[in-house]
Amino acid sequence: MSEKLQISFESVLNAAAKAPLVRIDRAEFLRKQLSGRVSPEMVDTAVERGPIAAGVPQDIIDKLAKGSIDFETTKVTAISAAAGLPGGAAIAATIPADLAQFYAHVLRIAQKLAYLYGWDELFGENGMDDGTEQTLTLFIGVMSGVQMANAALNKVAANAAPKIGAKIAAKPLTKGAIYPIVKKVAGYLGVKMTKDVFGKGVSKIIPGIGAATSGLLTLATFKPMAKKLRKYLSEVAPIVVAGEDVSESIIIEAD
Repeated sequence: MSEKLQISFESVLNAAAKAPLVRIDRAEFLRKQLSGRVSPEMVDTAVERGPIAAGVPQDIIDKLAKGSIDFETTKVTAISAAAGLPGGAAIAATIPADLAQFYAHVLRIAQKLAYLYGWDELFGENGMDDGTEQTLTLFIGVMSGVQMANAALNKVAANAAPKIGAKIAAKPLTKGAIYPIVKKVAGYLGVKMTKDVFGKGVSKIIPGIGAATSGLLTLATFKPMAKKLRKYLSEVAPIVVAGEDVSESIIIEAD
């Protein structure tokens, strides 16, 4: 199965982006997270310029980020366990949906963490455009320990910061040296997905323990991915807000 099944990262990402409730409204999310924790004036400034630029204390941002990770981890683990039932011949049909659900929650936590650490709205009015897809590919690359994704995302953030202050927007990366890196990261993630799907497929074959195994595999995968992105965004955010070049300064080593 691992040899025959070839998964396109782009197809999974697009399927996940179309899942219900995957898009996080940035302003609504920040207001809900910050209200009651900081002054109303600071909440307004955070929505306009980003929490760090608004002066929200780092410990509050980090606490909210960790809470968001715990919330999404609980949800995705429960869904994965429910999906991890013995399937026999139907396994090949259920795996893509399971994978899309997993990455829908990856997109949700990526947005939440990005907004807490100063990035602008990632999804456009019409959903996921080229800029969103490319930026999220780099986010997921960072979450998966791909060092080239860290370096490319550093350059995106550093180049955008002087133009739009604390809010880092998702812009198409069709020019320069970054776009080919995005394609390489997507290719690597496609290979990784194929291997991961094979592992989950095997777990579903075993009667009685498939659901528990699938849930545990998701828990062991999702939370470390989210924590890695939180660490990256937390470390790079103050440097980006200051307008400094971070293109080589923040590299999170692969596990």
